Amino acid sequence: MNTYIIDAIRTPIGNFGGTLKDVRTDDLAAIPIKELIKRTKINPEKINDVILGCANQAGEDNRNIARMALLLAGLPFSVPGETVNRLCASGMSAIINAHRAIKSGDGDLFIAGGIENMTRGPWVISKASKAFGRDSQMFDSSFGWRFINPKMKELYGTDGMGTTAENVAREYGISREQQEAFAFESHMKAAAYEASSKHIIRVSDSDGEEISVDGCIRASTSIESMARLPPAFDENGTVTAATSSPLTDGAVAMIVCSEEYAQRMNMPSMAKIVAGAVTGVHPSMMGIGPISAGRKLSDRIGWKLSDVDLFEVNEAFSSQSIATISELGLDSERVNIHGGAIAIGHPLGASGARILGQAASLLESTAGSRAMALMCIGGGMGIGVAIERL
Repeated sequence: MNTYIIDAIRTPIGNFGGTLKDVRTDDLAAIPIKELIKRTKINPEKINDVILGCANQAGEDNRNIARMALLLAGLPFSVPGETVNRLCASGMSAIINAHRAIKSGDGDLFIAGGIENMTRGPWVISKASKAFGRDSQMFDSSFGWRFINPKMKELYGTDGMGTTAENVAREYGISREQQEAFAFESHMKAAAYEASSKHIIRVSDSDGEEISVDGCIRASTSIESMARLPPAFDENGTVTAATSSPLTDGAVAMIVCSEEYAQRMNMPSMAKIVAGAVTGVHPSMMGIGPISAGRKLSDRIGWKLSDVDLFEVNEAFSSQSIATISELGLDSERVNIHGGAIAIGHPLGASGARILGQAASLLESTAGSRAMALMCIGGGMGIGVAIERL
């Protein structure tokens, strides 16, 4: 049973502490869900499940945000919801889960996507080790390790994401200049592309002002300004804030259904999901996850990577993006043709759904036939999804 993407929309991506800082996370997640129902006019009572990815789940996104969001969006209480956490790939995993359900006959109509409001990630504090103890620990839940298991540190280390980017740069001989050139191109491509209002919906801030554009794209940036920044994670390193994806806020939702449902309801479709693949890599080299995921995915479906028209590679960092493109032998002219996460932002739980929706949209606009979306994942994993234009 084939799986079709009917429609995919997202909010603008807000910069950290910026345009979406006053929008509750569960309210933000509800916005694209509500808009999908309005646009497609599907009967919400027929939705088998709403599956959203979310990486934090420590604040307003707690207690199954998928369920909270669908209720806030006005869907009937008879529609269930499930929240998925595969860190950076949570949104993509949510879509794969919907695809699997359709393939196995467990339903024919789903909403899937992702949400993250990193600005509103709370501080979290552990309980003391004993009654009336004073050894509690506090962490910022917006990003990175917290409540680390000492055994994990002994087995694999607990390098932060920026340190893993430095590890990749050293392992693959990627210079600071290469990283900055890549980041500059990401901003230039994103700035040159006027995002279609068809796939980005307007969101009102606390003052009632409508937000319709992504908040981190820097059309005026330059290689020279990037070169002046200090290393962000290692004083002798090459990774800077300019060559790292920014912390951001955003939500994505798409309608995923069976081929039979789309035909029965006479619904135009964007693309067909062919397959997904997930792999594991050493946690200290998490940025190379897309390499093994891309190879596994292409082997699984019998595609040569050279025959794929478009690639959306999530730009967690310049170094790991460059390594992915090089090791897979990708034509850089086919990768992130309208910019990537270094310019647009990386709202963790939403990013996988964003790049897959972008890939489907680009197949439509470029008349391409095949696309892949690939990501690295914190903790040492890679993921990919292949789609075809109908």
